[in-house]
Formats: sequence, structure tokens, C-alpha cells
Amino acid sequence: MRQRKLKVGLFGAGRLGKVYARELVRSIAAVELVAVADVDAARAQEIADELRLPRWYAKPLALLEEKDLAAVIIVTPTNTHHDLVIAAAQHGKAVFCEKPLALSLADAHAMQKAIAANGVFFQMGFMRRFDKGYAAAKQKLEAGEIGTPILFRATSRDPFRPSLEYADPKNSGGLIIDMGIHDFDLARWLVGEIHTVAALGNALAYPELQNIGDIDTAILALQFTEGQIGTIDLTRNGVYGYDIATEIVGTHGTLRVGYLRETPLLVMKQNHIAHDVVPYFMERFAQAYPAQLQNFVDNVLAEREPPITMQDGLAALQLAVAATEALKSGTAVAVSSF
Repeated sequence: MRQRKLKVGLFGAGRLGKVYARELVRSIAAVELVAVADVDAARAQEIADELRLPRWYAKPLALLEEKDLAAVIIVTPTNTHHDLVIAAAQHGKAVFCEKPLALSLADAHAMQKAIAANGVFFQMGFMRRFDKGYAAAKQKLEAGEIGTPILFRATSRDPFRPSLEYADPKNSGGLIIDMGIHDFDLARWLVGEIHTVAALGNALAYPELQNIGDIDTAILALQFTEGQIGTIDLTRNGVYGYDIATEIVGTHGTLRVGYLRETPLLVMKQNHIAHDVVPYFMERFAQAYPAQLQNFVDNVLAEREPPITMQDGLAALQLAVAATEALKSGTAVAVSSF
């Protein structure tokens, strides 16, 4: 019996969009990538030619008119998510949307209403949940292996800053929303809901970020609803490599997720011991990205509920918006006030 294939369109042919396109064509079972759309026509055509896709679009919404298109994957700048998700929902397409959900809570609520009104499938993109280390940590927490979690600590460090166009809060939401959103999602997923956040931050390594209203370094403090506490440190200036780590301290032990050495090789010489480091997110989460996409395809085909919902995306955004406001005000803020 011939296996049914899910016909998918991809919005976004940028850095991550190309990764997704290649995975959909080369690695993901039961899917057919029928077209890619990007406002940069050259980028759309380049990836379409590379993967021998039948069509590409420079006007993204035209993609939704593709015959028999069942689902879309949105890997575009955050400021475009609102319009694309709502349009896809109105066309009755299943939707996968990369993080963050939107730039504002008002936009996110409008997207939520459109998904509900049209009864379409929606899955939020938080690939760290599909990383083997984070998935194993979740299983051990649920099994009670370290007792009751009492402290959450997360580190996210990029090796360099992105372009100023990308970093601009009008496009990405800024450091806390764009980058911290992953850690907020992990905090909720691994430990529980958060009711208060506080923040410190500044443009210390890249002062030019001040000109667009962004920062490059932040420390966030979390108070969970059941009493646990946590911290998240973020920086665009890791310099040495891409460093993603999370630690959960429990009453009976500690879980630590993450690694820095990419190749299992240690070079030892007189007065010198060294190893390489994780270059960037594509290498660190090379397994998680295709796992996430495969999960989306399988869920749509099997008509299963998504493991990461619109509400998860909304809750993480609510935390990030609250933390951004805490940074501006200099005081801890209640998440429920947003």
C-alpha cells in the first residue's frame, strides 16, 4: 500500500528556512515539499533550484493557492508570523510556526482566535524539546529521579551577534523575546509555571545595539508559582562558541543538559589542553530540527494533538514580554499583568 504523503509549503528561505527545506526533502518521511516562498526572490529560487522544487514564490501568500496543499511551515521573521498564520488558518491549512509566536500578545491572541475559528491544526516550534538531552531530562524529572525540582538555571550564549536588521526589536522582538523564549519554554516544561520575573541587561559587547533599542546581555530571575526559583543568562557575546546549558537542582539530585565540546577529541600538549566547541545552533540541534519536523508531519497525518501548542507559544511569549518590561522598569513584574 502506498504511503500517504503530506503536501507542505515552506515560508522562509533564510538561514533556518534552508535547513528546514533540506530536511523536508532529504530526511523527513511521508512529506512532499511542493514549494517555498520568500520575499527575497533570489533566496527562494536558489533553494528551489537546489532541491528541484517545482515552484517558488516571491509573494508569500500566493503559496497558499497551491493545489492540494495541506500544511505550511513558517520560518520567517517574527514580525511576519501574525499575517502568515492567520492567512494559513483562513485557507484551512495545518500550521507549524517557528518561535517566537509573535512580537506582541495582541498579535498572538489574534492568531489564537484565527486557529480556533477555522479549526486547523497548529504546532509551535520549540526544537529544544526534541533534543535528546532535554527529552531525557524531562523523562527523569517525571520519574522523580532527582526528587522535587527547586532551582532552574539556564544559559544561552551565541558566539556573535546577528545582523542589526535581525536584532532590531521591530523584527525579532529583541534579545529577551527572540533568544530567551527558548529558556522560558524549557522552564515551564521542565519545572512549572512562573508568576514573577525580574531582569537586568545592557548592550555591553555591542554598543551599536543601543541604536536600535536592543541589548546583548541579560540576567533574568524567575519565581515559579510553586515556590521554586530560577535564573536565565543570555548573551550574544559567547565568543568561544555556541553554549546552551540547563541545570535543574532537585531535592535528591541534579540534572545538567548541554555540552560544549563538539568533537570527542582532546588535544593534550605540554602546558596546553584543548578541544573544539559547538559552532552554532545548526550543529548543536542538528538532530532536534528534523525530529521536530517529523513529529509535525506525523501528528497532522495521524490527526494527533500537537505536543507543543498555541498556548505554549503564548505562555512563553507572555513571560518574555513581562521580562522585557521588567528590564525597562527595573522592578520585578507579575506575569499575570500581561
